[in-house]
Amino acid sequence: MVNAIRGCMWQLGFLIHEVAFGLFSVFLPLYIISIGGSLISMGVMASTALLLNIPASFFWGYICDRTKHYRRYVLISFLSCSIILYLFTLTSSIHTIIVLYVVMAVLHVAHEPSKNILIAELYSRGEWGKSYAFYEGLTEIGWLIGLLHGVLLSIVGFSAGAILTLCSLLNFSAFLLSLILVKDPILVFERMFVRIERIAGFTYRGVAIASGATSGFTGGNLMGGSIYSFCGGLILFSLATSTLFTPLPIFLSRDLGLPGSMVFTVYALNSSGAIIGYFLVGSKAGQQEEDETLVKAVLFRSILIFTLWSLTVMNICTVASASLILALMGFAYALYHVHVLSTSMEVIPQGEAGLLNVFMGLGEAVGAYLGPFIAQIYGFTYLFFITATIFLLAHILFRFSPSIS
Repeated sequence: MVNAIRGCMWQLGFLIHEVAFGLFSVFLPLYIISIGGSLISMGVMASTALLLNIPASFFWGYICDRTKHYRRYVLISFLSCSIILYLFTLTSSIHTIIVLYVVMAVLHVAHEPSKNILIAELYSRGEWGKSYAFYEGLTEIGWLIGLLHGVLLSIVGFSAGAILTLCSLLNFSAFLLSLILVKDPILVFERMFVRIERIAGFTYRGVAIASGATSGFTGGNLMGGSIYSFCGGLILFSLATSTLFTPLPIFLSRDLGLPGSMVFTVYALNSSGAIIGYFLVGSKAGQQEEDETLVKAVLFRSILIFTLWSLTVMNICTVASASLILALMGFAYALYHVHVLSTSMEVIPQGEAGLLNVFMGLGEAVGAYLGPFIAQIYGFTYLFFITATIFLLAHILFRFSPSIS
């Protein structure tokens, strides 16, 4: 256990970084509305940032694998975020805030491919599921701490400038910790070995199917499904998640009438559910059918949002029911997310580690605009129904995706 803790010390900077963004994530939409912004302006901001993140993710993934330097891009991400978050304190202009947010988002994503590769190269393939689950659980704890800070600071009555300054200082602390603790791996070969194993397995399945065909057996699927279905499932899942969560703080604040501290509390319950899910996945790594876990998690999220839609239609949606649904959604997301991270390091070649963020970014970018637009023009009832339907479609696509367990 001591060795395991020492082996994860390099992740402490990421923990502090998530504390800052856990606080910032809910604070920003509430802040934008409070200074005269609209759901549409919030959607334009988030959608533009996510669209630009698509080429940025591919670039950061390519450049870190090309140079074999991963630490420097983690440092670039954390330091740039701390500087831009401080710049937020110097303006209250909606247009300036949008520009700052978009620039920060492009620089912020620099650490994502590097983080994924560091975990893949520092641990063996058999430990990937557990390692990704531990990392995501640890950083989700940071996110939860940030949300709890939001509860406290809202009650105390901290100014917007003070909250943004705190977020900036937390990110700078993450930069300093990563500067000391994060090291590039001496050798980079684990993903290459895994890809060789996958090619060998693919060749074996091809030979087996060919042999069966010569014996009169025509069954069998060389790919085990369609890889396009898997990529489509990624995009739809991200689309549904972004469509729902981008305007959700406004639903909790405006439609359910919650004060800022309670909005943070509801999100804290969502984060708590995710933490439980991550550590459950870590403890069960290698003992479960990962593909089945993935498709069941996506279906579960669809059922949960259909439930939220039903409660809203009947006008009986309460804080307690919404909180329970969000907590269970966080749990389901953890089961989905760990499996997708492990899979991406198997199937994505070196130099293209940002492709996972590209596929997810496509859905997120569309959803970040679609969610606020639907909520403002048609209301949250329509938003919930559309989101639940998209989750259901993602579940169907994952059902036809290749077997990658």
